[in-house]
Amino acid sequence: MSQKPLHKPNQLPIILYEAPSDENKTGISIPYIEVPKEGQMPPVLFIFEYKHTGEVEPDDKGNDQAIVDQIPHKYCDLEFLKEKLGPNLNDQVRVALGMKPLEVAKAEGQKVMDKVMFNIAIIKDEAEEEKKANSDLIEEKFKGIKGPKQ
Repeated sequence: MSQKPLHKPNQLPIILYEAPSDENKTGISIPYIEVPKEGQMPPVLFIFEYKHTGEVEPDDKGNDQAIVDQIPHKYCDLEFLKEKLGPNLNDQVRVALGMKPLEVAKAEGQKVMDKVMFNIAIIKDEAEEEKKANSDLIEEKFKGIKGPKQ
Protein backbone atom coordinates (compact mmCIF):
# COMPACT_ATOMS: atom_id res chain seq x y z
CA MET A 1 0.00 0.00 0.00
CA SER A 2 1.58 3.29 -1.08
CA GLN A 3 0.97 6.51 0.76
CA LYS A 4 0.29 9.64 -1.23
CA PRO A 5 2.71 12.47 -0.47
CA LEU A 6 1.72 14.90 2.26
CA HIS A 7 2.71 17.81 0.11
CA LYS A 8 3.08 18.59 -3.58
CA PRO A 9 6.65 19.45 -4.52
CA ASN A 10 7.17 23.18 -5.01
CA GLN A 11 9.66 25.29 -6.78
CA LEU A 12 12.72 25.94 -4.65
CA PRO A 13 11.80 28.51 -2.01
CA ILE A 14 13.78 31.74 -2.03
CA ILE A 15 14.04 33.40 1.36
CA LEU A 16 13.78 37.18 1.07
CA TYR A 17 14.04 40.17 3.37
CA GLU A 18 12.32 43.53 2.92
CA ALA A 19 14.83 46.24 2.08
CA PRO A 20 14.63 49.35 4.25
CA SER A 21 12.86 52.27 2.54
CA ASP A 22 15.43 54.71 3.92
CA GLU A 23 19.08 54.09 4.70
CA ASN A 24 18.46 55.27 8.30
CA LYS A 25 15.72 52.69 8.80
CA THR A 26 15.86 48.94 9.02
CA GLY A 27 13.57 46.56 7.13
CA ILE A 28 11.34 44.06 8.86
CA SER A 29 13.40 41.35 10.48
CA ILE A 30 11.04 38.51 9.54
CA PRO A 31 12.08 36.86 6.27
CA TYR A 32 9.44 35.88 3.74
CA ILE A 33 8.96 33.53 0.80
CA GLU A 34 6.98 34.61 -2.24
CA VAL A 35 4.56 31.87 -3.25
CA PRO A 36 3.01 31.81 -6.74
CA LYS A 37 -0.80 31.91 -7.00
CA GLU A 38 -1.06 28.17 -7.64
CA GLY A 39 1.85 27.29 -5.33
CA GLN A 40 1.97 26.51 -1.65
CA MET A 41 4.33 27.21 1.20
CA PRO A 42 6.78 24.36 1.83
CA PRO A 43 5.92 22.48 5.05
CA VAL A 44 9.62 22.07 5.93
CA LEU A 45 12.64 24.23 5.19
CA PHE A 46 16.15 22.85 5.31
CA ILE A 47 18.78 25.50 6.04
CA PHE A 48 22.49 25.09 6.61
CA GLU A 49 24.18 27.01 9.40
CA TYR A 50 27.73 27.93 8.44
CA LYS A 51 29.58 28.19 11.75
CA HIS A 52 33.10 29.56 11.75
CA THR A 53 35.44 27.43 13.87
CA GLY A 54 38.09 30.11 14.33
CA GLU A 55 40.61 27.80 12.62
CA VAL A 56 42.17 28.14 9.18
CA GLU A 57 43.74 25.83 6.64
CA PRO A 58 45.64 26.58 3.46
CA ASP A 59 43.71 26.65 0.19
CA ASP A 60 45.17 25.31 -3.09
CA LYS A 61 47.34 28.46 -3.41
CA GLY A 62 48.61 28.32 0.18
CA ASN A 63 46.42 31.19 1.45
CA ASP A 64 44.67 30.85 4.79
CA GLN A 65 41.07 29.78 4.36
CA ALA A 66 38.62 29.86 7.30
CA ILE A 67 37.27 26.48 8.38
CA VAL A 68 33.49 26.49 8.55
CA ASP A 69 31.27 23.74 9.96
CA GLN A 70 28.10 23.14 7.95
CA ILE A 71 25.25 22.21 10.28
CA PRO A 72 21.86 21.30 8.73
CA HIS A 73 18.66 22.58 10.39
CA LYS A 74 15.02 21.80 9.66
CA TYR A 75 12.12 24.23 10.21
CA CYS A 76 8.50 23.06 10.11
CA ASP A 77 5.38 25.07 9.33
CA LEU A 78 3.23 24.85 12.46
CA GLU A 79 0.05 25.35 10.40
CA PHE A 80 0.99 22.26 8.39
CA LEU A 81 1.64 20.29 11.60
CA LYS A 82 -1.67 21.48 13.09
CA GLU A 83 -3.48 19.92 10.10
CA LYS A 84 -1.57 16.64 10.34
CA LEU A 85 -1.27 16.09 14.11
CA GLY A 86 -3.97 15.56 16.70
CA PRO A 87 -4.57 18.40 19.19
CA ASN A 88 -2.63 16.75 22.04
CA LEU A 89 0.46 16.00 19.96
CA ASN A 90 0.30 19.45 18.35
CA ASP A 91 0.21 21.03 21.82
CA GLN A 92 3.21 18.91 22.88
CA VAL A 93 5.17 20.23 19.89
CA ARG A 94 4.13 23.84 20.65
CA VAL A 95 5.14 23.52 24.32
CA ALA A 96 8.47 21.91 23.33
CA LEU A 97 9.12 24.99 21.15
CA GLY A 98 8.39 27.33 24.06
CA MET A 99 4.86 28.23 22.95
CA LYS A 100 1.59 27.83 24.81
CA PRO A 101 -0.96 25.13 23.94
CA LEU A 102 -3.13 26.29 21.04
CA GLU A 103 -6.39 26.86 22.97
CA VAL A 104 -4.55 28.77 25.73
CA ALA A 105 -2.80 30.93 23.11
CA LYS A 106 -6.12 31.57 21.32
CA ALA A 107 -7.86 32.59 24.57
CA GLU A 108 -4.99 34.91 25.58
CA GLY A 109 -4.83 36.36 22.07
CA GLN A 110 -8.57 37.02 22.14
CA LYS A 111 -8.20 38.91 25.44
CA VAL A 112 -5.54 41.11 23.83
CA MET A 113 -7.73 41.68 20.76
CA ASP A 114 -10.70 42.56 22.98
CA LYS A 115 -8.59 45.20 24.77
CA VAL A 116 -7.38 46.59 21.43
CA MET A 117 -10.92 46.79 20.03
CA PHE A 118 -12.15 48.45 23.26
CA ASN A 119 -9.37 51.06 23.04
CA ILE A 120 -10.13 51.65 19.36
CA ALA A 121 -13.80 52.25 20.22
CA ILE A 122 -12.83 54.76 22.93
CA ILE A 123 -10.46 56.60 20.57
CA LYS A 124 -13.14 56.66 17.85
CA ASP A 125 -15.77 58.00 20.27
CA GLU A 126 -13.38 60.69 21.54
CA ALA A 127 -12.52 61.72 17.98
CA GLU A 128 -16.20 61.99 17.06
CA GLU A 129 -16.92 64.08 20.18
CA GLU A 130 -13.99 66.38 19.35
CA LYS A 131 -15.18 66.69 15.76
CA LYS A 132 -18.70 67.62 16.91
CA ALA A 133 -17.34 70.14 19.46
CA ASN A 134 -15.16 71.75 16.76
CA SER A 135 -18.09 71.82 14.36
CA ASP A 136 -20.31 73.47 16.98
CA LEU A 137 -17.54 75.99 17.75
CA ILE A 138 -17.15 76.91 14.07
CA GLU A 139 -20.90 77.17 13.64
CA GLU A 140 -21.16 79.47 16.68
CA LYS A 141 -18.26 81.65 15.47
CA PHE A 142 -19.79 82.24 12.05
CA LYS A 143 -23.44 82.37 13.20
CA GLY A 144 -24.03 86.07 12.52
CA ILE A 145 -21.99 86.24 9.31
CA LYS A 146 -24.02 86.27 6.12
CA GLY A 147 -22.70 84.80 2.92
CA PRO A 148 -22.27 86.68 -0.36
CA LYS A 149 -25.44 87.99 -2.00
CA GLN A 150 -26.64 86.05 -4.99
